[in-house]
Amino acid sequence: LGVDTTASPLSAMPSTPVPVPKLLLPSPPHTEAARQLDELLADLGHTQSKLAAAGQGAGVPTESSLDNMLDSLTRDLQELGIMAAPAGVCASCRKPIAGKVLTALGKTWHPEHFTCARCGQELDKGPFFEQGGQAFCEEDYHQAFSPRCAYCAGPIREKVLTALEQTWHPEHFFCTHCGKVFGDEGFLEHNGKPYCHQDFLAMFAPKCQGCERPVIDNYLSALQGVWHAECFVCTECLTGFSGGSFFELEGRPYCELHFHQRQGSICHGCGRPVTGRCITAAGRRYHPEHFVCSYCLGRLHKGTFCERGNKMYCQPCHDKLFV
Repeated sequence: LGVDTTASPLSAMPSTPVPVPKLLLPSPPHTEAARQLDELLADLGHTQSKLAAAGQGAGVPTESSLDNMLDSLTRDLQELGIMAAPAGVCASCRKPIAGKVLTALGKTWHPEHFTCARCGQELDKGPFFEQGGQAFCEEDYHQAFSPRCAYCAGPIREKVLTALEQTWHPEHFFCTHCGKVFGDEGFLEHNGKPYCHQDFLAMFAPKCQGCERPVIDNYLSALQGVWHAECFVCTECLTGFSGGSFFELEGRPYCELHFHQRQGSICHGCGRPVTGRCITAAGRRYHPEHFVCSYCLGRLHKGTFCERGNKMYCQPCHDKLFV
């Protein structure tokens, strides 16, 4: 997760934003007449530039006429001993600059010719951005060259956050599910989208089959699922399984005793599970050695016993006690 910034506004000096490029004046002798003539040259140059940009209108002097007027005026001034040399050549129209001159990008310009390379807005009264040797207004620069936010698709004008191989406005890099902006804990990724830790675990982490909470680290795999070690216990008595062995019933783990209780396979005589040979009598199961007379404790045989009060008796004891 990295944070950097977009390009800063540039002026005539690299990396230094300047609200208004510096205006330079030609350097005739410092006399009132020279000042007035210089202003006249500037006005004529300005009119010439505007005509070239807007096209010629009826009854308006042509551009070549203005050129002739400027040349004639310059010669007349030189005959009077006043030098009215151009202040430079405009980088846009390639014509001499008489009067006000703007310096930017290492070149000189008529102020009205220093414009955005994309929309044509004049840039002589505010900051501008440079790209590939061309000047752009702030809006067009960001629209054309600034990185785009992966969330809103708008240009990123100030701080840019880089994550998931994309760029974002810092305020737009938040949890896809809850909208929370990420703090020091960072984020987790799923299918190219960022999530806070809480939502990621709740939505994508495997769930314990016992408590249904997310399983993060130590876990057991059993019964086609995962379990926290402390949650993998007998469903009935909640005791752990010694030796790792357990019994399964309807997808849940049981200890041996409660598994057989659920199955109805507990010996009615000793209360322990019946796992081998058994005798079934009066709807109950017995280990063969535990199927005995309740009075004399002699072993009973199927078909030779009597039941009284949920107890089994051999025929002699039953007759002796109850007949």
